[in-house]
Amino acid sequence: MRALSVYDPEIRIPHQSLPYGDQDIRFMKKVILFLTLVTAVCSQAAPTVSLDSCRNMAVRNNKTIRMAEENLRSAGYYKDAARAAYLPGIDFTGTYMYNQHEIRLLGEDAKLPTMSFDPATQSYQYNILKGPDGAPIKDPSSGSYIPTEVAVIPKEAMSYDVHNVFAGAVTLTQPVFMGGQIKALNEIAGYGEQLAKAARNSLTQNVVYAVDEAYWLVVSLREKKRLAESFVNLVDTLRYDVQAMLDEGVATRSDLLTVEVKLNEAKIALTKVDNGLTLSRMALAQLCGLPVNTQMELEDEQLRHAAAIQPETTDNLYDVYTRRQDLEVIRQGINMLKGRERLALGEMLPKVAVIGAYSFSNPNVIDGFQKRFGGGFSIGAAVTIPIWHWGGNYSKYKAAKAQTTAQRLLLEDTEEKVSLQVSQAQFSFDEAKKTYDMTLTNMEKADENLRQAELGFKEGVLTTNDVIGAQTAWLQANSEKIDAEIGIRLCHTYLSKVLGNLMY
Repeated sequence: MRALSVYDPEIRIPHQSLPYGDQDIRFMKKVILFLTLVTAVCSQAAPTVSLDSCRNMAVRNNKTIRMAEENLRSAGYYKDAARAAYLPGIDFTGTYMYNQHEIRLLGEDAKLPTMSFDPATQSYQYNILKGPDGAPIKDPSSGSYIPTEVAVIPKEAMSYDVHNVFAGAVTLTQPVFMGGQIKALNEIAGYGEQLAKAARNSLTQNVVYAVDEAYWLVVSLREKKRLAESFVNLVDTLRYDVQAMLDEGVATRSDLLTVEVKLNEAKIALTKVDNGLTLSRMALAQLCGLPVNTQMELEDEQLRHAAAIQPETTDNLYDVYTRRQDLEVIRQGINMLKGRERLALGEMLPKVAVIGAYSFSNPNVIDGFQKRFGGGFSIGAAVTIPIWHWGGNYSKYKAAKAQTTAQRLLLEDTEEKVSLQVSQAQFSFDEAKKTYDMTLTNMEKADENLRQAELGFKEGVLTTNDVIGAQTAWLQANSEKIDAEIGIRLCHTYLSKVLGNLMY
């Protein structure tokens, strides 16, 4: 029997693990592997999303845009309804009525005089009472002749049962000329659909621009967080150096306290930036229609060089006016007001329509009074000619024209403001580009200044305050560079929006 060493090559496990069997060891390895996989899954980075993805999610999930989509769908239905006014309308009307009393045309039995043919006169003569002299005899009380024969119409024969009356009609109405109002309604409905579409597009542009602002704010704060962390490390390194110098007696306690105060300020600034970054991520998630606690990494968090961004090409202002959706809303509003003018004018013009109907009732009087359904067709035409309404219709027409004029003036005023807006956006973009170029130069100088300050501090020719001042200048230069780079992107997006190119 040979002795076992602490690490026997045949055993391959430490001697202390001998109390465990092979099965236990395999089980422990599986547990370790499982824990490793779970840790890897849990530590995976949040999904990376691009600016285009954020725009897409915002446009798809934004409730205001969805409301605009529903308004656009409603405008399409109104357009279909206006088109239907050209076609004949078919209506059915049914009624039932209960009457307490019957209809009695006679209050008592009717006695009607009769006539007989007289061969002598070759005509019909009333059968009346005559005297011995052959003269007709009158009733002394009434002064009328006394008939010798009467025809009796019983009271009951002229009484009709109308306790339960059923009636109905199927009517067809075909407009022939409505004073141009049907055509005006169709034009208004078409312009209304285009207005709703332009309003939806304008709203979409605003949402996209808001998403861009929130997106680049997150990127900016992410860069500033890295910068704040670097600044904390710089100040902390300085504190370590001053502490070492204080231990060696070549620095004062005041120098150390000054550095520690600056370090605390840097940590507070880092905390503020971190909180701002968290809130900005929540705001971006809310704009994208996601839960505010959604964790996602942005594709541009590693801020790339923005100097290569070129401004949008500026066409003539007419093309800009054509693309601007807010101006399109006003233009379609003018067209709709013109349609209202034609509607008001149509109130003063004649109107012609053809009407056809089939009417029936029970009881009916088509062939005597019969207690069963009976009816028939009828067709005709209706003409309405306005004659005099004390100027009311003309006043409506003038009011519509005044509204159209006001809308035209609004369009002209807005176009002038858009022209100024385009110029301002172009100047802002050029200014952002120049500012960015200057911040690059300032950052290079700040880096060199910090390097010289640290070198001078190590050589003992500069004080702690000099190093802190150089570090603060370095922080400011880098922060301004980040702001300028984000400013270029926001100015580029704003310029696209102003030129009407920010379509999504």
